Amino acid sequence: MSSRKATGMRISEALALEKKHFIDNCRTTCIRQQVDRDTPGIVEYLKTDAAYRESRVSEKVAKYPRPFVEHKDGLLLQTRNGTPYLHNCLEDHWLTKRLQPKGLDEPGMGWHAFRRFRNTRLRSQRCQEDISMFWMGHKPRTMSELYSRMDEELEFRLAEADRVGVGFEIPVARKCSEIPEELELEMGLQG
Repeated sequence: MSSRKATGMRISEALALEKKHFIDNCRTTCIRQQVDRDTPGIVEYLKTDAAYRESRVSEKVAKYPRPFVEHKDGLLLQTRNGTPYLHNCLEDHWLTKRLQPKGLDEPGMGWHAFRRFRNTRLRSQRCQEDISMFWMGHKPRTMSELYSRMDEELEFRLAEADRVGVGFEIPVARKCSEIPEELELEMGLQG
């Protein structure tokens, strides 16, 4: 989930990621679909039109999903029967169990806290506002934001991702052969 925290993706978007959504050697995540809120299925619409975006991450973050993505087809995270996880089930059975022992389980400390963290990090590092809004999937509000074409400035956005960083220690990427077994044990949900 570190790349979700580093990109500001909504949990429904992160759970719908497939190998094809990672480009530029995992430096770019294309957000094009999400998991339906109520049923374990993929839908090709997002919360808003601005949510269709390409989120750039630093090279340090890009190293994390590479071993996991390289040997996958279809959904990166899926139940034993091949359906996507529902975010509320993961929150109840996985996230909450990890927050409670740390004394961090409180109202509002669910998946959306990762988006709030990312937005706070971008602001604290004085990230270009139109880039920040683009990465977070927010709709432009002013004419200046609307006229900006930072969405077309790949190299600048990659440099900005490196500059602002993520605000937390990036875990060491594991071998991809270790990850599915761990997920199977920890997230034996819905299957």
